[in-house]
Amino acid sequence: MLAGALGLVLARTSFADPTALSLADKGNQYVGVQSKDRIIHIESEKSMGTLVPTVWYVEYYDPDAMMKRVDVKFGAGQELEVSHPVRPFELPAKDEDVLDRTRLKVDSDRALSLAAAEPLLKPLTLRAAKLTLTGSDAGPVWKVELWAAKLSDPTEEANVGTVTLSAADGTIGRADLHPGKAN
Repeated sequence: MLAGALGLVLARTSFADPTALSLADKGNQYVGVQSKDRIIHIESEKSMGTLVPTVWYVEYYDPDAMMKRVDVKFGAGQELEVSHPVRPFELPAKDEDVLDRTRLKVDSDRALSLAAAEPLLKPLTLRAAKLTLTGSDAGPVWKVELWAAKLSDPTEEANVGTVTLSAADGTIGRADLHPGKAN
């Protein structure tokens, strides 16, 4: 009986959605040696049908590329595309834009659960999220944007705000929440 329960737990964990940092590690196999572990930015698309995003973009520093960036797009944990984006209004990346991996202690799953635990959000039914990991003057931060079911029509969603927290220790830096938008 214990073996069956353990097998069920292992089966569930093996199908769990991968975290942003695990995808960044996986993305190393799709970029050149000069870009491995040189993360500049990680961003998800807004999740659909679940709170956990399944489409992620991991951006690495590539000193050989024109804009000094290489993006790896993942969907449901699988590599979908590798590109060297050219964004006309964005400056080329710099070596100092690379996030310090030793300071990335909070992964996307924990960032999402910390943001969702904000007291103002307790009465709401959270439906979707979009996460972004980026550098700041204070170090790497997660920006977690959240959507909740509208109270007047639970089939519709409302953007209820953003929580910004440290990727080093999970402390909330700013919570710009508007639960009234879910009315």
